[in-house]
This record gives sequence, C-alpha cells and structure tokens, in this order.
Amino acid sequence: MSDHSSLQTILASNIDADLKKIAEKVVAGERITFDEGVLLYEKAELGYLGTLANFVKEKKSGDKVYFNRNFHIEPTNVCVYTCAFCAYSRLIKQREEGWEMSIEQMMDIVKKYDGKEVTEVHITGGVVPKQDYAFYQELFRNIKAHRPDLHVKALTPVEYHYIFKKAKVTYEEGMKTMRAAGLDSMPGGGAEIFHPEIRDEIAGGKCTADEWLAIHEVWHNMGMHSNATMLYGHIEKFWHRVDHLERLRQLQDKTKGFNCFIPLKFRNGNNQMSHVAEVSVIEDLRNYAISRIYLDNFNHIKAYWAMIGRSTAQLSLNFGVDDIDGTIDDTTKIYSMAGAEEQTPKLSTQQLVELIKQTGHRPIERSTLYDAVKDYSEVEFETV
Repeated sequence: MSDHSSLQTILASNIDADLKKIAEKVVAGERITFDEGVLLYEKAELGYLGTLANFVKEKKSGDKVYFNRNFHIEPTNVCVYTCAFCAYSRLIKQREEGWEMSIEQMMDIVKKYDGKEVTEVHITGGVVPKQDYAFYQELFRNIKAHRPDLHVKALTPVEYHYIFKKAKVTYEEGMKTMRAAGLDSMPGGGAEIFHPEIRDEIAGGKCTADEWLAIHEVWHNMGMHSNATMLYGHIEKFWHRVDHLERLRQLQDKTKGFNCFIPLKFRNGNNQMSHVAEVSVIEDLRNYAISRIYLDNFNHIKAYWAMIGRSTAQLSLNFGVDDIDGTIDDTTKIYSMAGAEEQTPKLSTQQLVELIKQTGHRPIERSTLYDAVKDYSEVEFETV
C-alpha cells in the first residue's frame, strides 16, 4: 500500500499552490478540471504524481494487480489505411509482405488452446475488404460453437466503422449483429489521439474521434463493455492528451461501459515517424499517474507489459496502474514490429504472478470483465 505520510507531506508542504489545490481535491474525491490536468503534465514532479495516483488506485483496487490468461489473433496486417505511427500494417499493394488469415486458419489457432485455462481471445488487426461483415459474423459464431466459454474481445471501432460502412448498416444494427454472432466485448485500439489536428496527421482517413466514441457508446448502451486507449509520446502536446482523457471521461459519465484505460507508448521503429524521439520512462510513469488521477470514473488503468517491458510495467504499479494485461503467449506482432521492449511477448502464469509479487502487490487472475478468477497471493509455485 502507498505511504500515506507522503500524501500528508504534500498537503502540508510549500509546493505550488495550484498543485496543492489539486492534491486536496484528489484526497477529497473531487474531480479535477481540464486546466488542472494540463498543469499536472506541465509542472508536477514524478513523486507527487505517484503519491496521488496510488491514493486513487488504492481506493479502487487496494493492493490488487490484475492479469488474465489470453491469446491474440491478428487476422491480417494488410490495411487500407496508412497511419504514420504504424510499423505493423502493409498496404493492399504490399500483400506479399503481409498475411491475411482465413476463418479456418484462425480456428486452428483457437483449437491450439483446447484444454488450456485461457479465458479470452483478443482479435484485432488491419482492415481489408474481404474480411467483411459476413466474415466476422462467421468467425465469431465458429469460435462460440467450438468453445462457448471463451470470451471474444474483438475488433476496434476503426475496423467496425469500415465494415459497417461497406455493408451499408448503421452502427446500432452492426453492433447488435456482432453481439448476436458471439462478440463479448471490444478492445480499446484505434483511439490514438482524438484531437483532429493530431489525428489527421498521424491517422488520417480512418474513423474520426466522434465515430470512435459513437461506436463505443452504441455498444455500451446495449449493456456491453469495452476498453479505451491513447497513443502518447509523439507529436501531441500535453493539452491534446488531456482533451483525449476528457472526452473519454465524458462518455464514461454517460455509459459507465469502459472497463479500463490503456495508455499506449509510441514506438518509433520501422514507421513513417521514426524521426520522432520516444519519450522517457519517467514520462511513461507520469502519464500513467495523470491518467489515473484524471479518469476518476474508470475503475482500472492497464499497462501492456509487452509494449513497455517487464521492468517498466513493474514500476507502473507504483504510479496508478492496477492491471498489466495477460499471458499473451507470443501471439501478437503489433508491438514487436514497432520496436517494443518485448520482442517475444510471452509470459507464463507463474512468471506474471512472480512479477507482480516482486512489487509487493497481490496478483489476481481476472476475467475480461474483471470478475476475480483466482487470488494468487498465497500460491507457491514449484521451482523447476
């Protein structure tokens, strides 16, 4: 648990009056404003942010840190879009450099996990015309027919927007159809940065911020849940980040449908923005902490260990993070192709549990919707 004497020190100190006011609001459970969010990015030191973020986290999660047993399927890395930050996708004309899986190939991946204690399949990738409305309905139905208990977390609003537009169906009709086919929840990808002056430059052509948010709102209004992300650390300014967080906070006020928020670090390997320097680990930790403080209506903040590396993921647990994703099992290339810390992202349950225990937190295996599956705090593994 956090050192509450540190919090009292902040409140009693002679720090900047505006920062002290923010600390007082956080302790009182009051919401900070847009301008205060910007001020945190501009002025707040790491120790101050960590103390406040952990105060918020512990009110929500105590000393728990969540993970799940999941695997990824990436249907294709061929894409009609040309996002400047993406090292993963290949244009339609570059098909020979990519892959486009059939339903049968994806079902072969699902069947590899028969008899294994995974609870979720995470499906997302590029956007291609032939993986269309009917294609994904059939895929979801096949997965559920084969393994009804497997939670299908699949496709971002970027993918759904394209698929529904091609099929000439509304968001409402499209999401109801996908739910009926077996979709259980949505991942948070494709959010990038919402403000158009940044979004248009790094992700022009794909769905707008309003469209991204609208698809999540439709899904939430059906009583379903999803995640949210933000791609940070490139050409955006601090106020762009706060604008992004504010729009997520407003939608969460309306729907309460987001499970967690996942800050995604920009990696500059093998993409059109390789000239843009990556931000430091300190900035990563500051961003996690400010996200935790600002998004007061989100229950969970997640750090993808595969993207930032195991050591930084451990550090993030002292800066407001209470989830480090799952076992992944080396089934994703989205991170590694962009130069992520983990080039072979695979951890066993034992490794994840021990990684969390080393930080003094309690490892909790969860379902996708954050129901506790197993408390590993007292579990001792056999040494090999």
